[in-house]
Amino acid sequence: MKDGNCKVFQEAVDAYLIRHRSILDVLSKFQESSARVNRAVAKAVTSCGCLEINACRQPATATMSITEFRQCVDSHLRGELCESCCEIIASEIGMSLFYQAALCNLLGLDLDELLAQEAQRLKTLGIFNLS
Repeated sequence: MKDGNCKVFQEAVDAYLIRHRSILDVLSKFQESSARVNRAVAKAVTSCGCLEINACRQPATATMSITEFRQCVDSHLRGELCESCCEIIASEIGMSLFYQAALCNLLGLDLDELLAQEAQRLKTLGIFNLS
């Protein structure tokens, strides 16, 4: 993402978020938008069929190195999003980003700064970041 894109997006969200400006509205809309992303992915599997989920236990052993684990870990996804599902999921993720930016606006947080801080945290902590 180019520098400043988040700022431009956050400013646009601030300008256009009128009806659901209450923190309670934004929190509930953010949660709803996340659920809609989940539902769209599920529909790509159950209705369209362009994706399949083949989940099983990840093949980890106590003696396995992180590099070895990375090479054999599986996303459990098979297939590829069709054009229609891709469009729907992208739209739903976009709406989720809208409400995430709205939440940042209401709380006085800068999305660019949050992304930069999170990127730095990832660089610093590496694989231990998500423990």
